Amino acid sequence: MLGLKLPTDPRWVNLAEKSLEDILTDHAYCEQKAAISCISLIQGHPKRHRLVRELSPIVTEEWGHFRQVLREMDNRGLELGLQRKDEYVNKLRDFMVKGGSRTTRLIDKLLLNALIEARSCERFRLLSLHLKEDDLKEFYHAFMVSEAGHYRLFLDLAIEYGGEAAKTRWQEFLDYEKKIMEELEPRGDRMH
Repeated sequence: MLGLKLPTDPRWVNLAEKSLEDILTDHAYCEQKAAISCISLIQGHPKRHRLVRELSPIVTEEWGHFRQVLREMDNRGLELGLQRKDEYVNKLRDFMVKGGSRTTRLIDKLLLNALIEARSCERFRLLSLHLKEDDLKEFYHAFMVSEAGHYRLFLDLAIEYGGEAAKTRWQEFLDYEKKIMEELEPRGDRMH
């Protein structure tokens, strides 16, 4: 369904479970960055009616997710740590078009967001299936469902605005992301 070309290393869930405070901290910041990304897309493309209308509620949803993760941390007596560099996302950004038309840059931004949401969805699914605590399994199952919808929306918007070129570019992003996943060591303190 997600089109990812390389699944997450199975060791990742075990590592994440060992550093729950770190993974929850990183997850919180991922949700915050997702809200900011949607705001940025809206600000940069206010005349794209569907984009504005459909991303606006996602801003609220992602910020709500940030607050949910904070609440989960509070319930566990955990502290929100410092935000860390997201090597995965930074490497994906290196693949984005530099220059080009406004539409081409928009499509790349939408595809970047779709890919991040797809990988997050896959990781949330793994957590929802393999964590030991039932409460955390349910917690991450809900996030998985949400991320799947966001992934689909970003991809649909990219295809709506870019047609066949966006579909081709999506395959290029997927191939590039596979290389990134092959290079990165699994880390239990990062969502990506």
